[in-house]
Amino acid sequence: MVKPFTTILAGYFCFAIGWLSPAFADQNVELKGDAGGKRFDGIGAVSGGGATSVLLKDYPEPQRSQVLDLLFKPKFGASMSALLVEVPGDANATQGAEPSHMHSRDDLNFSRGDEWWLMREAKKRNPELSLDACAWGCPGWVGNGNFWSQDMCDYYVKWIQGLKSVYGLDLDAIGCRNEKGVNEDFAKKFRATLDASGLQNVKIHGFDNWDKTKFNWVRHMTNDLVLRNAVAILSNHTMTYIPTPPDVQQLAEGWNKPIWNTEEHVYKKGFDCEISLVQAFNENYLNSGVTKIVNWYLVGSVYPMESYSEDPAAMIANSPWSGNYHTREALWGYAHYGQFSKIGWQYLNGACGRLTNGGTFVTLKSPGKDYSVIIETKGAQLLQNVTFNISGGLSTGKLCVWRSNSKEQFVQQDSITPVVDNLADGTFTVALEPDSIYSISTTTGQQKGSFDNIPAEQKFPFPYYETFDEYSLPQQFGYLPHYTADIADIFEIADRPDKTGKCLRQVISEKPQSWAPEWMPYTIIGDDNWNDYEVSADIYLDDGGWAGVMGRVNNVGDGYGCAPKGYYLKLAADGSCTLIVINGKAGAEELGDAEHQEAVRAASNSDDKGEKQVVAGTAKKFDASQWHNLKLQFSGTAIKGFVDGAQVLSTANNAFSHGMAGLVTGDSKTRNTACFDNLLINAVGAPTPKPTVFARNFTPIYKP
Repeated sequence: MVKPFTTILAGYFCFAIGWLSPAFADQNVELKGDAGGKRFDGIGAVSGGGATSVLLKDYPEPQRSQVLDLLFKPKFGASMSALLVEVPGDANATQGAEPSHMHSRDDLNFSRGDEWWLMREAKKRNPELSLDACAWGCPGWVGNGNFWSQDMCDYYVKWIQGLKSVYGLDLDAIGCRNEKGVNEDFAKKFRATLDASGLQNVKIHGFDNWDKTKFNWVRHMTNDLVLRNAVAILSNHTMTYIPTPPDVQQLAEGWNKPIWNTEEHVYKKGFDCEISLVQAFNENYLNSGVTKIVNWYLVGSVYPMESYSEDPAAMIANSPWSGNYHTREALWGYAHYGQFSKIGWQYLNGACGRLTNGGTFVTLKSPGKDYSVIIETKGAQLLQNVTFNISGGLSTGKLCVWRSNSKEQFVQQDSITPVVDNLADGTFTVALEPDSIYSISTTTGQQKGSFDNIPAEQKFPFPYYETFDEYSLPQQFGYLPHYTADIADIFEIADRPDKTGKCLRQVISEKPQSWAPEWMPYTIIGDDNWNDYEVSADIYLDDGGWAGVMGRVNNVGDGYGCAPKGYYLKLAADGSCTLIVINGKAGAEELGDAEHQEAVRAASNSDDKGEKQVVAGTAKKFDASQWHNLKLQFSGTAIKGFVDGAQVLSTANNAFSHGMAGLVTGDSKTRNTACFDNLLINAVGAPTPKPTVFARNFTPIYKP
């Protein structure tokens, strides 16, 4: 529905709908089509910083395609023009871990995980979408523990080559490493490796940090021509909080290097998130000269109890078992840019700035005559009348107007017809309400896309019984089963060691080079509101060590560090069985980066490392070379452990009353792998149900 764009002013009225007399204007803006300006490189979001999209892959059709349409389809929903993905590294990177294409030096597999699929689907919807990437961490073997190595250059190159050879996608740009400082020699080595591999068109951006020193390295490029030639784009994070220094902007302009924000943060709710997002996009250009902005993160397809599970995302799609999803107001903030611009347009000089009484605006011009003005009036106290004077060959045709405010998002208003003079120049005046977003454009075809009959949200299926045998071709599923969310390290569908079917295996045998402090390898599943239940799995200790089941897991860390809160029951190769309560604290040896030095000191001065053994027992006649069933049972404060159906321990503990289930292997400093099968989450003492039936209209993400 088109809403009228008329505004009554004290003592006056709009005699031509959509424009006001220039005499009433509080501010004048010159739209000169020949004024020139910086190239617009897109707006979008990040898929990564962990497995942020992990549950989206499990959605049935048509809901999965609907979510993707709302994110990427031009002139429909967010209409994002830029996507940055994590180059997975087997390690926790905020929202869990994603599987690498090279678990070991001799390994190479381009079907693991869902990022390949997501990039393909996004590009299918918008062929003009830019694809960018960066690693948060990497496997332990890379550089023998040194990320800034030739190994890492080669690791990146193989990932880019796989993207092209298997999925037909060209990567436009790539970072060096997410938020881990600066290594100028690595950038030079990386550029040389890309060039030698025929990837001259893949641009390097760097160095993707967030603190006040993040641009200091740029000044070194003045006297280092090799570095200057290596890094094509100056990129960092959170420019809204710490802008690009003026001298760095001058250097970038002199070198003809764009400035990108490769991770903006807008952690807000409701319409405040939407208007703050548009404000951030505008401010990034006005304050920092940024021409591409991606926000962390794309879609909330993680479990609700995980950190940042909702507020940053454009959509929430965390219920694949029901098919339910919903948009957040923030999605329409992206739309105010995405539906009115394309990569390759330009920020129009002299037509981007601040409103006199609060707010910002930018004007983006097409290579032809079209243009769009994107305005936000966050915090303004008064109605503002702004006159736009059109000249320099810009279109003087009809303008569409779309508005968002706290009451309604992305609603079309009456169009504006500029007044044109004898010189074919034009003018129009708009009345801008406080705390609103406007997109005013000569382009057409915009819509507020939506779908009918979205399924109602349902609770996670209970009881839940997963045998893993339905994944006859694991590569079609990215080697990941339905609904598990790997928080640290990787649990993949694999053949059972006895060749009698499929199982789930923790496959990482060497501790990865993680972006954040890691606990032990574990994956979670279920509903954090569960309280009294039992979780069991068949376990095979394929290289000794120990493995276990988890229960009442109600926290997986704060986004930097992933030690959980909850219980786990561990079964070791000697038959010993131990119940552990974990309170979410990592040991001092697991912490390290500068922003967490205080936590390091606190942990070092404390005897509490976060784990406490509650009770132990021993399985009788235990043979570590065989499969064994391990069960953890909760009933109020009563907790029991079973091996092969026989109770081996019992205790009372009230540390946690509810939470999800999970699987875990040890240990925190090294790694051991293990196999899991017949995962069962059931009511206490209930009979074994039939295996859970997944959506009939689900299709695997990859072809055989």
